[in-house]
Amino acid sequence: MKKLALGSVAALTLYSAFVYADQVINDDLIVTFSECVGNDCVNGENFGFDTLRLKENNLRIHFDDTSNSASFPSNDWRIVANDSSNGGASYLAIEDSTAGRIPFRVEAGAPANTLYVEADGDVGIKTANPVVDLHVVEGNTPTLRLEQDGSDGFTAQTWDVAGNEANFFIRDVTNGSRLSFRIRPGAPESSIDIAADGDVGIGTSSPAGKVHVAGSGVILNYTESTDNNAVQIRLKSNSTNRRFLAVDSSNTTKSQILFGDAEIKFAGQTDSSNLFLTANATGLTVNGSISTTASGQVHPDYVFADDYELMSLSDLEAFVNKNSHLPEVPSAKEVAKNGINMTDMQITLLKKVEELTLYTINQQKTIDELQSRLTELDQKNEKSAIAN
Repeated sequence: MKKLALGSVAALTLYSAFVYADQVINDDLIVTFSECVGNDCVNGENFGFDTLRLKENNLRIHFDDTSNSASFPSNDWRIVANDSSNGGASYLAIEDSTAGRIPFRVEAGAPANTLYVEADGDVGIKTANPVVDLHVVEGNTPTLRLEQDGSDGFTAQTWDVAGNEANFFIRDVTNGSRLSFRIRPGAPESSIDIAADGDVGIGTSSPAGKVHVAGSGVILNYTESTDNNAVQIRLKSNSTNRRFLAVDSSNTTKSQILFGDAEIKFAGQTDSSNLFLTANATGLTVNGSISTTASGQVHPDYVFADDYELMSLSDLEAFVNKNSHLPEVPSAKEVAKNGINMTDMQITLLKKVEELTLYTINQQKTIDELQSRLTELDQKNEKSAIAN
């Protein structure tokens, strides 16, 4: 550049305008080394390995699309480094300049590999070695939060999907952070398995019905309710015979319970044969014998022991006259209030039968003794009549 030999103020003004004038290059611009742009770039800038450097207190790259045809996209974008205000945040962001919002932002201090995309498309969060499509690594309970914020008019609701050394769980954050669903580490294969037709297997991958439980059994632990009509198990069907089947390993029915509209039947392999019990509003019908092995019940054969004290008939008469029922047998009033334990009643009745047997035996002994005396008297009378 040639030096100006002008010493006047006018010359200085002309020089300043020349120095700061925009430069328009009507050709390609090729910089064979590094480039620094910004107020704070200095002569002899140490670029290190940087090819392009932006250096000043407000750093922005603006993509200003000047398309004005309706058939071409024209949205403007900006790469933003940090807030420009005092006390603002430090970050790198992509700004949708046309809409005036930032859809992507990385805050300063974010840990290494916060977001890592492998060559095969796997995405790692806090890991540089994702082994599946999305791989999240966290030192304590990696979590995915699903938050419906109510902005579209629907009730706000937040769920967490997370896992740790104790369990994999779904947490209902909105309702007291309750863990409504859990899987414990080490749960066996097909603990819960839903087949293609919607059947649910518990402990089996091949459910044979709507719910198929394979394993040691089912436990229903019902929490007591003040509602006496609360339903613990409901069997609902349009059929007049709703049934439970007990089958063997070959799926052959061995026994069944049938629930009709007004009765319950217990049957063998079919409901047309081997029917052994029917219960309805009119009573209970048993096809066969009834046996009980109730613990705590003592068979009343002790009544026949030599040391058993049998109530005298006079005492028995006095008790009956006073109470209108046998000793140890509940009164009609007690039965109406408490019902009858049929096992206890059968044992008590057997005891009374055995006591009655003793009374009968004793009475027969008395009768035999009296009969013997009458015979002796008759013989004496006959001899006295002959002598006279």
